[in-house]
Amino acid sequence: MRVFVTGMGGELGTRVAHLLEDRVDVSDILGIDDDPPRRRLARAAFTRVDFRDRRRLVSVVEDFDPQVMVHLGVMEPHARFTPGVALRGTNQVALAVLGAAARCPSLTKLVVRSGLEVYGRPRGAPFRPDESIPPQPTSPFGQALLNVERTATHAGLAAGVPVTILRFASLVGPHFPSPLGRLLRLPLVPVSLTGDLPFSVLHQEDAATAVMAALDAGFDGPVNVVNPGVITASQAARLGGRVGVPLWGPGWRGAQLVAELLSAPLPAHIRELLVRGRTADGTLAARALGFAPTRATRQVVEMLYEWAEVTYLPVREEAA
Repeated sequence: MRVFVTGMGGELGTRVAHLLEDRVDVSDILGIDDDPPRRRLARAAFTRVDFRDRRRLVSVVEDFDPQVMVHLGVMEPHARFTPGVALRGTNQVALAVLGAAARCPSLTKLVVRSGLEVYGRPRGAPFRPDESIPPQPTSPFGQALLNVERTATHAGLAAGVPVTILRFASLVGPHFPSPLGRLLRLPLVPVSLTGDLPFSVLHQEDAATAVMAALDAGFDGPVNVVNPGVITASQAARLGGRVGVPLWGPGWRGAQLVAELLSAPLPAHIRELLVRGRTADGTLAARALGFAPTRATRQVVEMLYEWAEVTYLPVREEAA
């Protein structure tokens, strides 16, 4: 089995590549990204490609002719890129690589990363949507994810192959570039005065395992992937020994400016999570993929706070 992985340079993509290398049924692995993988890979090959270079993206995919494409090339605003770059890059990469995959004669399935942000949080929306609820994104990132889903669905129809769309809860964990994770680790955590509604998160290891399960199952359609349980921003702050700062209305604008100064920007989809909450029904994942997360939401947040801060050692003078 030849597997092509977009977004291999990220923490999730690198972990997925490691899991693919452990499989005896995977003969060839090729990944692309703007940046190289975070860890050493034994069997997987990597090609560095600028996401703006559509011709190069298409060429690399078509030359490899994958049997399976795992599309993780989704750029969350303020994770590794600014919002404008992230949203444009997410759409550009999806159009290029998924369109190219649809023309590959050997393609048998697509596995695509998306997120719960596609459901949005409009007034009157169900708080715990399942996959039957039509997407109605209310943030720019949610709309970008929905565009990826539509592109993947069209590619799957053109190629006549199943498309498993993994709608991840917010990815959080040690060493994972997450705007939510950075925000929760601040000394002062913004909390909604009017709601403080609960949300779910997903550890990157569970996300990588879900990708492997999707690769085996070949399920056609969207699947919510969430860790069990929920937590609120104020509960998370107390868990980490932080101070929750209640905010309302214009106060969020000030919090956004302060958070950005502290290198923990507050993009629209994270503010939406803090104010309106975000979770979903994840029961289909067990039935369709045979997947069950190994960590609860509270455990994931605890792991985030247990991740030690950087300690700078004093420079020692060279011995005479």
